Amino acid sequence: MPQNEYIEQHIKQHGRRLDHAERLRKREAREVHKVAQRAQKLTGWKGKQFAKKRYAEKVAMRKKIKAHEQSKVKGASKPLDENGDALPTYLLDREQTNTAKAISTSIKQKRLEKADKFSVPLPKVRGISEEEMFKVVKTGKAKTKSWKRMITKHTFVGEGFTRRPVKMERIIRPSALRQRKANVTHPELGVTVFLPILAVKKNPQSPMYTQLGVLTKGTIIEVNVSELGMVTSGGKVVWGKYAQITNEPDRDGCVNAVLLV
Repeated sequence: MPQNEYIEQHIKQHGRRLDHAERLRKREAREVHKVAQRAQKLTGWKGKQFAKKRYAEKVAMRKKIKAHEQSKVKGASKPLDENGDALPTYLLDREQTNTAKAISTSIKQKRLEKADKFSVPLPKVRGISEEEMFKVVKTGKAKTKSWKRMITKHTFVGEGFTRRPVKMERIIRPSALRQRKANVTHPELGVTVFLPILAVKKNPQSPMYTQLGVLTKGTIIEVNVSELGMVTSGGKVVWGKYAQITNEPDRDGCVNAVLLV
């Protein structure tokens, strides 16, 4: 690796910050306000150049929106023959379907099917503040340092999980609050099975909580359903399936979830 690519090398070796995605999202959200501020403050030649650049961007955006709207055109295509000329009157009733509309409709249908396939039992959940999620742990000889945090909610860690050295561990996941299995209910069969958790797919609170494996109400987890004997249309055994947590694990002391089928 070249010597000047030390940042990429560090990311490969140690990964990114836990809140990298959130910081990136906030930076992009702030960019709009910065552009507006620059547009107001810049004067003279710089102001002209900036306005010219913004105008070109807006024109490109309008063209893109127009092209997108044309792809969603409704109804049949215009009655034109192969050469682009108008069709005679006796052929006007032979309407041809618009290819752009057909593609757009098929994409929409696929999206709807996908959304319907993974429609969750709890679409909205209560937000959890960082003060509720983390407890500040004082360290140092005089207990003056407060850079450590302890998670107060139940978490999931994999089989081969090893804690970092105490002096380097910033976020502590207590052993007593770790969960490996969940009570999963099959909505169609009406049975509840105690299944092992494979991974935390999505925590609606924050991407950082997803990475830390925090289990809160509304979290999507992946469970091992090989014991249920579920098979695909091709005859293959289904290994993992998604489920949504429906209870508050820190209150009940266990994880209850509903299988997404």
